Amino acid sequence: VQLQASGGGLVQPGGSLTLSCAASGRSFSRHAMAWFRQVPGKEREFVAGISWTGNMENYADSVKGRLSMSRDHTKNTVHLHMNNLKPEDTAVYYCATKDPRYSEIAYYPRDYEFWGQGTLVTVSS
Repeated sequence: VQLQASGGGLVQPGGSLTLSCAASGRSFSRHAMAWFRQVPGKEREFVAGISWTGNMENYADSVKGRLSMSRDHTKNTVHLHMNNLKPEDTAVYYCATKDPRYSEIAYYPRDYEFWGQGTLVTVSS
């Protein structure tokens, strides 16, 4: 089982990026998925989550209105669309998912068993 995150990079404040997370080894089309982020010296924090149906999304207050999450069941992939990025969004972003199927979005890293390797997003002029 592997989650592969991609799409990070350097972007100016106010810019946009889209992160992607592709699952392989098994299907997660019936599982909630989430994005977390972490900066050095701080705990990993919840950013966004999406239900297995794709009909429900939850976001951290700090990113509401700027970030959105989507999923493509046919490609076993989720995306994090990031707009109006701010320097404080700089972090390593991780995608994650968990068993069992049909479970709800969770907000703590301890609730997730499967993690991508992380992709660095740097927001700087």
